Amino acid sequence: MFTGIIESIGKINSIEDLCGDIRLGVETGKLDLSDVALGDSIAVNGVCLTAVELPGNGFVADVSGETLSLTSLGGLKIGSPVNLEKALTLATRLGGHLVSGHVDGLGTVVSRDEDARSVRFVIEAPKELARYIAHKGSITVDGTSLTVNGVDGARFELNIVPHTLQETIMDTYQAGSKVNLEVDLVARYLERLLLGDKAAESGAKGVTREQLLKAGFIE
Repeated sequence: MFTGIIESIGKINSIEDLCGDIRLGVETGKLDLSDVALGDSIAVNGVCLTAVELPGNGFVADVSGETLSLTSLGGLKIGSPVNLEKALTLATRLGGHLVSGHVDGLGTVVSRDEDARSVRFVIEAPKELARYIAHKGSITVDGTSLTVNGVDGARFELNIVPHTLQETIMDTYQAGSKVNLEVDLVARYLERLLLGDKAAESGAKGVTREQLLKAGFIE
């Protein structure tokens, strides 16, 4: 588990193709690795990866073909900047929200507009994720815990302050950029809970708009 508070911007220093999988080398910058052991989890752009080597200036992780197909990691190149966060401990401040490091889908940056010292982004999510994205709710974008400022269908708006732009890779985003999205865990569990006994039925996936209206979650 993670908090969505990025601890360092790292960069990719090696990519080894292993017959469909890849072995990714990450230089971790200011991230303190003194308490990281082999087998520990580190989120890279919001994707939970396992450290299989610790060469000193970073770590190495294996990335499966499935992960490459479902996230933006397959598009990384040598030198690409990445958001990094170590797995949380019981002593970690939960400054963001609970993040699993399991990407739900790829979003696309639709627009970027300067707003005083902040930047406003509009991102389009896959249609199947739209029901989990709420105004003033939480969402994770490339591992960064953020608050949704507006929603229009499958598109949502973010207002990013200068500190976040400086401490994450968001300042590199332009229209067309692909980003890893993870929706709020609470929304996921709430949907399953609202299914009630139907959750055990084969093919049960999600609640309908009518069910949400009846439960009073939407108007």
